[in-house]
Amino acid sequence: MSAPTWPELTRIFGRIGLLSFGGPAAQIALMHRELVETRPWLDEATYLRALSLCMLLPGPEAMQLATYAGWRLRGVAGGLLAGLLFVVPGALVIALLALGYAVYGQLPGVQATFLGIKAAVIIVVFQALRKVAGKALVGIQGWGLAMLSFTGLFVLGLPFPLIILGAGLWGFLASGSGAETAPPPQGRSAQSGRTLLILGSLWTAPLLVLWAIDAQFLFELGLFFAKLAVVTFGGAYAVLAYMTQQVVQDHGWITTAQMIDALGLAETTPGPLILVTEFVALLAGYAQAGISGAIAAGTLALWVTFTPCFMWIFLAGPYLDRISAQPRLAGALQAITAAVVGVIANLSIWFALHVLFDQVLPAQILAVPLPDWQSFNPLAVALTGLSAALMLWLKRGFVPTMGVAALVAFGLWLVQTRPPFPSGWIQVW
Repeated sequence: MSAPTWPELTRIFGRIGLLSFGGPAAQIALMHRELVETRPWLDEATYLRALSLCMLLPGPEAMQLATYAGWRLRGVAGGLLAGLLFVVPGALVIALLALGYAVYGQLPGVQATFLGIKAAVIIVVFQALRKVAGKALVGIQGWGLAMLSFTGLFVLGLPFPLIILGAGLWGFLASGSGAETAPPPQGRSAQSGRTLLILGSLWTAPLLVLWAIDAQFLFELGLFFAKLAVVTFGGAYAVLAYMTQQVVQDHGWITTAQMIDALGLAETTPGPLILVTEFVALLAGYAQAGISGAIAAGTLALWVTFTPCFMWIFLAGPYLDRISAQPRLAGALQAITAAVVGVIANLSIWFALHVLFDQVLPAQILAVPLPDWQSFNPLAVALTGLSAALMLWLKRGFVPTMGVAALVAFGLWLVQTRPPFPSGWIQVW
């Protein structure tokens, strides 16, 4: 089949970008329907090999899968177009939501509404934990790695990158060398060197400029999100706890409540969930320098988060078949995926504690957070139960569940803070 035309490529990947709600599983299914089933742009075997490659790489696997498909169909320009169309719609929506939240998010009615959103977030993270665990925890090794990663994070407070590195190294060494049968790579090694030089320079250029002009806040923010882009194995949920620890506790850019709100709003937008980094950067920039600071910080976070995603694909794409045939790499991926279960379990407990209790005390024993039992919030428990019933029992999606929980929370706030009738009505009667 001949390569699709540029208008066709733009139309299809634009549609994918606009409809890519529901997280990576839904996004991968949408791309399969559009690229494999509806039109024969990719065959089944190529699509599955590409998906395996994207799961091996750091970064959002669905966005990288779209980039690979565009590259396969129309070269580097096609990969850039497909990847940008997957990210840009959600990034624009996130920017509007974050700026609106920064200006109006502290109003009491808005805060009450966000309690419903946070309750729904607890259940969506639990769903992610259940889905990943069902696929990843195979045998004693899978369960052992998951428990060790949870203990390392929740009890010992070990850094997230160390957990991922240790799991990957264990899987790599524990896997047999095996026999490799793969065709030669599509392309020349010289092209890989040129790709690394160009995209690597583009990725780091803003950081070098910010360092040179001594823009300390933006440099620190950009450097942090650049490092985060390298360790985002296992999807956005896997790095959220690490990101929260850094941006809330270590840097103090945003609060814990704002971090949870950021995830809730990021869940409602199309595109990869890792766009939550843009939301966090926008809030941090707004606190530093208002609207202009928010736009600068959000743009910087987008650049350092997604530029390496293109670089990984353009570097690894020509070697897809050879990479897929490496048993040690497959073993490393399997071990990382099992460890991610423990990482998400840590995240789910962390979220639940900060939503169900108004105050969580600093760790007294190792790194274990302890809630202030006097700050227990019964309304948050009720809203979480409502969200669980809608999502787990009635099988409703996150967006309608979030809407119902938010409306219930706002309605209860109105009942508590407003008289049952306007004062004018009482005077008339």
